[in-house]
Amino acid sequence: METERTPKIVGVVWGLLVLNTLGSAGAKTIVPLPRSLIQMVTMGALVLAFALALAVNAWLRIRGSAYVFLLTLLLVTSVISSAHLESGFGALFRCFRLTLFVGTLWLLSRWWDGTLTFVRHHIRMYFAVLGSVALGLVVSPGAALPDLYGGRLVGALWPLTPPQIGQYAAVIIGLTVLLLLGRRTDRTSAAVVIVPSLVLLALTHTRTATLGLLLGLVLAIGSLLLTSAAARRFFTWAVVIATVAAVGFASALQAWFLRGQSKDNFSSLTGRAKVWDALLAAPRTTGEQWFGVGLGDKSFGGLPIDNSWLAVYNEQGLIGVTLVAAIIIVLGGVALLRPPSLQRACAIFLISYCAIASYTEAGLGDASPYLLHLALAAALLVAPAEATPLATPVVPRQRVPRWAKRAEVR
Repeated sequence: METERTPKIVGVVWGLLVLNTLGSAGAKTIVPLPRSLIQMVTMGALVLAFALALAVNAWLRIRGSAYVFLLTLLLVTSVISSAHLESGFGALFRCFRLTLFVGTLWLLSRWWDGTLTFVRHHIRMYFAVLGSVALGLVVSPGAALPDLYGGRLVGALWPLTPPQIGQYAAVIIGLTVLLLLGRRTDRTSAAVVIVPSLVLLALTHTRTATLGLLLGLVLAIGSLLLTSAAARRFFTWAVVIATVAAVGFASALQAWFLRGQSKDNFSSLTGRAKVWDALLAAPRTTGEQWFGVGLGDKSFGGLPIDNSWLAVYNEQGLIGVTLVAAIIIVLGGVALLRPPSLQRACAIFLISYCAIASYTEAGLGDASPYLLHLALAAALLVAPAEATPLATPVVPRQRVPRWAKRAEVR
């Protein structure tokens, strides 16, 4: 059975989902953008994405997906927890946003066929986002490297924080490296994506993104070692280069990694541990413990939580934490059961990156780039449809007139 061709409008819908998950809070831009305007653009992108997905899939043909099903259960939990309005009416708005997000994924699941189509959409869109960051750096280096963030790279045209930029750069670097190893792209095209993305990642000084990229690639390439000679060569050279860099540039790497922080500040994960301890020590009712307080801005006591598991616990309770853990376990289990392939390697990279980043970044419980990365992994892990033999058409027997039979006898 031939795979249904993916319409071009599906790529537009995916790009709109990326735009929606960019967020509305971040650094000061060159031209001040009101937060209300940014929220209007991001929310409008999501509404348009849902409308286009519904238009292109008017017959509501969907593909069964454990990932989107678990997201739907998480959505139900979010609605139950937000109905009490402990987090205000904004919680209901966030539930509406998550509903459109999950609904759009259901509509797009029709074209999840285990190919690399959505990987290319993912890389192109996030590369365009990084292009805006690079343009802002060229136009106004002072605004792109502000003292407020310790000289780390931020979005000067669109309000993006260093962790966001680092995440986008790390994800497309990892996916492009895997496409290059699988010979699905040429070296020139790969260099155009990888080299500037590496520069932007270095300028963000984002440790989480860097570790997620390195460990994710190790796991992904490791899954290809038995079947790909290119993966074995790349892995060997990577080990050699990493060893030389660790020996020759140890002090420079340490300085980049510490970012000028003290040991106490580093050991407390830049103050995150204090917020985590306060959140866990706060008294909770039984309902709040199981269902949370409703979708919010991923903060506690006015400070960002910066941990997906604790953010989900705070907003969606133990039930939410269980569903998020089930998402990671199910996707990881399916990836391990699939035979070695480039698609499986890309999925392993995305799953491992999101799992690593979840320790110091929030986003697994609400519409976010992390859920979009995992949606891409789910699309890659879809088992390809088996080819079905074409049935031999039955030719109807033609009736021979009597006069023709007499002519043959004569």
